[in-house]
Amino acid sequence: MLEDHAKIAAIIKQAGVIAGRKKLQKMIYILQTMGFPFHETFHFNFFGPHSDELTMQLEELCNFGFLLEHPDEESDGITYRYRLSEAGEGFIGHYKEILPDVRNMTEKLSGESASFLELVSTLLYFDQIPGESANEKVRALDRPFSDKEIGRARVYIADLQAERADLSFSK
Repeated sequence: MLEDHAKIAAIIKQAGVIAGRKKLQKMIYILQTMGFPFHETFHFNFFGPHSDELTMQLEELCNFGFLLEHPDEESDGITYRYRLSEAGEGFIGHYKEILPDVRNMTEKLSGESASFLELVSTLLYFDQIPGESANEKVRALDRPFSDKEIGRARVYIADLQAERADLSFSK
């Protein structure tokens, strides 16, 4: 029953620290689209794909004492930083086989800005429509992205997909 919680905690452990709720939402969505067996439902929101279920699971992980959430005040508001607690280490120890080592992919995602991951996740969300139509939808967002940024995001997605081909996930 708590397997989905353990997957989230394991991703945070592999990243070390994840700075921002929005960034964490985008990371989980991107990993889900890469075939990682997350079961959260995502809908489109102002900043790209968002899951209310994931928000609730993060709250629960914090309430259980498995995640540490630390608010940092920044120029554009508060950013919440997440890391695994000692209790969280023990918790995911019960689910050793639940998560393959995707540390490289997780670190790669964590190293990007939340706005870039917003762009990547939005392009993945609109993956079923032709490229130029998806680009137009992305340009219509609150934060307009340039053609250069969109091009970089498409290359980034191709790199992630190539890396994913080397991994196997169990459901």
